[in-house]
Amino acid sequence: MDSKRPLLLQSPRTPNDQYIPTIPVFPELPKSKSSSSNTVTFSGVEFGQVENKNSSNSSSSSKSSMSIHSMGSSKRNNSVREMSSLNHSGSKSTVRYGSKGGGDSEGLTMSQRELRDEDARLVYINDPEKTNENFEFFGNSIRTAKYSILTFIPRNLFEQFHRVAYIYFLIIAILNQLPQLAVFGRYVSILPLAFVLFVTGVKDAFEDWRRHNSDKVENNRLATILMNDGSFIEKKWKDIRVGEIVKIKTNETIPCDIVLLSTSDPTGVAYVQTINLDGESNLKTRYAKQETGSKVQPRYTGLIKCEKPNRNIYGFMANMEIDGKKLSLGSTNIVLRGCELKNTSWALGVAVYCGRETKAMLNNSGAPSKRSRLETRMNYEIIMLSFFLVALCTITSVCAAVWLKRHKDELNLLPYYRKLDFSKPVVEDYKYYGWGLEIFFTFLMSVIVYQVMIPIALYISMELVRVGQAYFMIEDDRLYDEATNSKFQCRALNINEDLGQIKYVFSDKTGTLTENKMEFQCASIRGVDYSSTNTSTENELGEYSVQVDGKILKPKMKVKVNPELLQLARNGVENVEGKRIYDFFLALATCNTIVPIVVDTPDPDVKLLDYQGESPDEQALAYAAAAYGFMLIERTSGHIVIDIHGQRLKFNVLGLHEFDSDRKRMSVILGYPDSSVKLFVKGADTAMFSVMDKSHNMDVIKATETHLHSYSSLGLRTLVIGMKELSTSEFEQWHTAYEAASTAVFGRAALLKKISNHVENNVFILGASAIEDKLQQGVPEAIESLRAAGIKVWVLTGDKQETAISIGFSSKLLTRNMTQIIINSNSKVSCRKSLKDALERSRKLDAVATQIALIIDGGSLVHILDSEHEEELFQLASLCSVVLCCRVAPLQKAGIVSLVKKRTSDMTLAIGDGINSSLDLLQLVNSLQFIFY
Repeated sequence: MDSKRPLLLQSPRTPNDQYIPTIPVFPELPKSKSSSSNTVTFSGVEFGQVENKNSSNSSSSSKSSMSIHSMGSSKRNNSVREMSSLNHSGSKSTVRYGSKGGGDSEGLTMSQRELRDEDARLVYINDPEKTNENFEFFGNSIRTAKYSILTFIPRNLFEQFHRVAYIYFLIIAILNQLPQLAVFGRYVSILPLAFVLFVTGVKDAFEDWRRHNSDKVENNRLATILMNDGSFIEKKWKDIRVGEIVKIKTNETIPCDIVLLSTSDPTGVAYVQTINLDGESNLKTRYAKQETGSKVQPRYTGLIKCEKPNRNIYGFMANMEIDGKKLSLGSTNIVLRGCELKNTSWALGVAVYCGRETKAMLNNSGAPSKRSRLETRMNYEIIMLSFFLVALCTITSVCAAVWLKRHKDELNLLPYYRKLDFSKPVVEDYKYYGWGLEIFFTFLMSVIVYQVMIPIALYISMELVRVGQAYFMIEDDRLYDEATNSKFQCRALNINEDLGQIKYVFSDKTGTLTENKMEFQCASIRGVDYSSTNTSTENELGEYSVQVDGKILKPKMKVKVNPELLQLARNGVENVEGKRIYDFFLALATCNTIVPIVVDTPDPDVKLLDYQGESPDEQALAYAAAAYGFMLIERTSGHIVIDIHGQRLKFNVLGLHEFDSDRKRMSVILGYPDSSVKLFVKGADTAMFSVMDKSHNMDVIKATETHLHSYSSLGLRTLVIGMKELSTSEFEQWHTAYEAASTAVFGRAALLKKISNHVENNVFILGASAIEDKLQQGVPEAIESLRAAGIKVWVLTGDKQETAISIGFSSKLLTRNMTQIIINSNSKVSCRKSLKDALERSRKLDAVATQIALIIDGGSLVHILDSEHEEELFQLASLCSVVLCCRVAPLQKAGIVSLVKKRTSDMTLAIGDGINSSLDLLQLVNSLQFIFY
């Protein structure tokens, strides 16, 4: 990473996937006339009094946090009370899997809670003493170890005795210590159980010792702290307190959750890598407020009012009071513990959450005690056997009672039960305890005699088998990953056998079945299809370059270009067709959140542009635009510079609404050099066609829909591109409303969403793009093996139906001899009818042993999940060999998995969309084959 340096800076973004721009002043555009008014109305939405209208870099509030993990000690009751009071409602909310997204009420509730003093944490910048005066916040020391010296023995024994068999063997050993019941040697009976407990305890102690060492290393790392006199001192991580200002240097890890104050970049941008939090290696951008970024370092004073510690790593709600101004803070202004600073020389931030209160630690539930389904089943079986043993011993004791009663007069003459001993001069009593106690002791002795019914050797054998399984899986060459030079890792020996019991595999497509390496393939521009089939010559690799400061600058990735389209793009805007192509590729180059990074090459005169972004789709489109001569070379907090066939143009970034799963589109508002303002939008076809201006675009829309269907049938990912020119009044209306919403007292998130929906309306269609995401090597064979083993494979993807079906055939999920049942209804009534018809048809096909493939889209699932039709969907899916869900949101994916888990005892495996799995599909199959065969 040292060879890279940031060439351009991304404009500030706000939480909840929104964007707050730095609004440049246009002489031609009059200032808002509504700034003196107390109320602003925009598209029927009325805003309350606007606080801080002069702050153009305000951030919106984020979504609701997840449930709070309250922790603490008796010495810190105030801090514990602060954390536990976050969820003041005290009730658990019901997850609606069928819904498409959060409602307006969420934004209202969160904004209300943000401003309530009793629900806020007060952090005095660079004043840890005052910050901790009323509340003794947690220090920055962390602990991931499970045991301590004092708690190891009791806690480890408690966990081990979750195995019912161990309790059983302990009872047997205790009974054998009684002289009246000793069937075997007293101490010999303890040895097997003691040996098993000792070996398991040593293993657990070793694992926890490694955690302690890791915690010690982490807590003793050094961080740089800013003092009041402007000097810096080094402190151990564990000694950092809330309110202190921390300085982070490039490639260093963030020691606690910090709100950025300034960075080495004059615009306040910082690049971070969050791979330790969410597994994503792409760089993300975080921002310091301009009001704090321009201050002299030792003079940082102010107050941050933020939400209580919570587990939501994607949201942060706060505001900052500094120099008499009140600034909104969001998720783009906070950097979480565990992130790494990249391509930024340094960054300063104030600690707001430390130690166990950081979002990373609140999401760390500690080292779990995992138990396989086999072990759970064995506990059940042992309980059943114990009841049988009790019944058997009861029968034995009853029979003994009958025998004693019948022979009570002969007991002096019989061995074992003789009452008197006449072998000595003095007659002595034998150890005969009477009829009642003899029956009781008979029962206990029977327990000891019949104990072999549950052998302890079974557990020893199981542990040895698990160790053997882990060894063979780790050493299996087929599970070796050459790319990372790493072997298969078996982190929990207790659940190996669960791999062999999986009945359902739920997998997303992108990144799991596919490589997640997007390649631009073709485009449809204003109803004209520019794909490789329309030209006689083969596509060639585009290699566009520009000169910057005497250096040749090239895109890092080459893209296949259509020669005809490339020539038309080079011709400029001399005709109508050229103007349409110009706008299309300008939209690809600007409507994104790409961060270009300059990478050195062996040739000192040649530099490469590496487009970094959170979405590989955006990267592919930016590289495609560069290949056709629209090269993004610079971005700051207020403008973008695009080199268009040698002509460098600067566009002011007036606003950007990022992609979210609700709107399924994103947009950017650009100010042109001639002072005109245009809106570029891109998104999914369903979301885009609903906002298109259909008054005079119907022919183009129909042609584009035909091309989209053709691209999707080839398994390509598609996006629709649109544009809209904003008048001065429209822009001023949006600007004023956006500024008001970003500082609104109530319902901030909901208002921002309504503003973006309003401006992204009556859009002029430019065209569509098609991107290929190739299958990973071995995926078709893997799915074929899974299905041959009797495992049902469900693929859940956000792609459109045609793309999903095409990928289904190429991955061998679907076959030609399968009967496809497709449900893609738009209303509740039609969905109910389609589901009923599909269920009747599938029962008939199942009766004649026909393989069935169910294909259902997210729109239908909206009407099915969380309704009375869930059971019918499960019955239908149970009759199908394959289920393919398309156009589904992440929450719907969770709902589908929950649908199956609630209605069957079969074991399920979910991969992707938040399920951090070290197995790719091919590794999974090899593991399953090992267990099965």
